[in-house]
Amino acid sequence: MLNYVTESLNLPLISFLGILAAFACTCFFMSKCSGFLPKDQGRDFAVNGKLSAGKPRGAGFIFILVFIAASLIFGTLKTEYVIYLILIGAAMITGFLDDAAKSPWGEYKKGFLDLVIAVMIAVTFINFNDTEITIEILNESVRLPAFVYGILAVILVWVSINVTNCADGVDGLSGTLACISLMTVYVIDQTKGMKEPFPYFILLFVVCILGYLWFNAMPSKLMMGDAGSRAMGLFISIAVLKSGAPFLYVLVAFVLLVDGGLGLIKVSLIRFFKIHILNNTTTPLHDHVRKVWGWSNTHTVFRFAIIQIIISIAAVYLVML
Repeated sequence: MLNYVTESLNLPLISFLGILAAFACTCFFMSKCSGFLPKDQGRDFAVNGKLSAGKPRGAGFIFILVFIAASLIFGTLKTEYVIYLILIGAAMITGFLDDAAKSPWGEYKKGFLDLVIAVMIAVTFINFNDTEITIEILNESVRLPAFVYGILAVILVWVSINVTNCADGVDGLSGTLACISLMTVYVIDQTKGMKEPFPYFILLFVVCILGYLWFNAMPSKLMMGDAGSRAMGLFISIAVLKSGAPFLYVLVAFVLLVDGGLGLIKVSLIRFFKIHILNNTTTPLHDHVRKVWGWSNTHTVFRFAIIQIIISIAAVYLVML
């Protein structure tokens, strides 16, 4: 917004100040407003889940609001971007209502809401963008019919929301992985010479997550809850779609996909097809490595992050070929 009303000022300087302001405001409101957040009840089924009991939960409500405000103030806005911000806010609100509810919302209810948001994201994207996708490993581009692209986009968005949510279970883990994934997309965008201003929104989102991680690093003082994880997964999917190479999601968010996705696959196969797999594997995977392999929380965060960084470096190299 400031980019439209302050043409006489140095626009790069405004963008620079926007990044600093987003981080500072996230830290400020985290420290001042965490007392108003609902308290976590602890989780019996998660490794060390009871240790989180009593901590403020739903901090995603704070850093997502800061991101939206910073985007409106410092970002170069388009109708497409405004719609994305509204839907990110919607994902955050539905997640926060679940965080604040005395009884957690059912999986089907949350899954349906995620599906509605995913459809709206797909429709918005197709309305404002080409349906051509780049397949980096083949170094080829293919233009898909809008209907086919829409179905694939809905699947990508829904999966990203839910695997990111499932990966949120260790202090600092999902936020750290999201930062790595998003910065990978940012580097890919810059490598490909993206002309749109969207990559700046990636930077704003990352610094807001970092402001949250300032308080969430082990031992955490608060947790993002569904308000943060669902909106975070949604934004990652949007960033990947805007990169023009949606299949790169498998690489740039590989650890999130494996960590949260294994549990989704396992539960879905048992519930709908009575097929039992991974009987000796605890899901999400971050629970397995702590319970079975004996990793500490710190080991889990660092090792998962290292794995994702290595894969992200390979993904960037693939784009540069």
